[in-house]
Amino acid sequence: MKTIIITSSILVIGAILVYSFKNKKVENSTKGKSFFDLTIKSLDGKSDIKMSQFKGKKILCVNVASKCGYTPQYEGLQKLYENNKDKLVIIGFPCNQFLYQESGTPEEIATFCQKNYGVTFPLTEKIDVKGSKQNEIYQWLTNKATNGVKDVEVKWNFGKFLIDENGKFVEYFGSNTEPQSEEIAKYLK
Repeated sequence: MKTIIITSSILVIGAILVYSFKNKKVENSTKGKSFFDLTIKSLDGKSDIKMSQFKGKKILCVNVASKCGYTPQYEGLQKLYENNKDKLVIIGFPCNQFLYQESGTPEEIATFCQKNYGVTFPLTEKIDVKGSKQNEIYQWLTNKATNGVKDVEVKWNFGKFLIDENGKFVEYFGSNTEPQSEEIAKYLK
């Protein structure tokens, strides 16, 4: 009985420590920052993409992958971008966390996107969208403490976060939501 109590106590303390560390990490990296304070490297690694450069436009942040059942959404994303360039920026965040569906090099990713879908919207360096190495933009996007709206768990590729012209979180759309769906379009009117 004593062993069970000790083991249970250790597990509870461990869980509390893990939870505290996770929340502290988010606080240290994105707490108090606006979306427009965040920056990420471009896919080629040669320049920074500053979110502040998109002030005045809506921003659709999408975790993308080249070998996913949702990969054809690149076509819809490109059309959405072309049809709304005056008021919308789409940013693709390559991610290899879901069944290793984005294992290519930056050059391979860029070539694939251009050749197959004519992608002209910005693509970032490959990142983690969840877990201990979660990129700070996704820390901001997925945590109510920083985005001010809700906690979101990214469960698969092609999840979509909409940010308004003032850098405020608007909505999250799962992988099943097509880029040109009415669900997204209603926010662009």
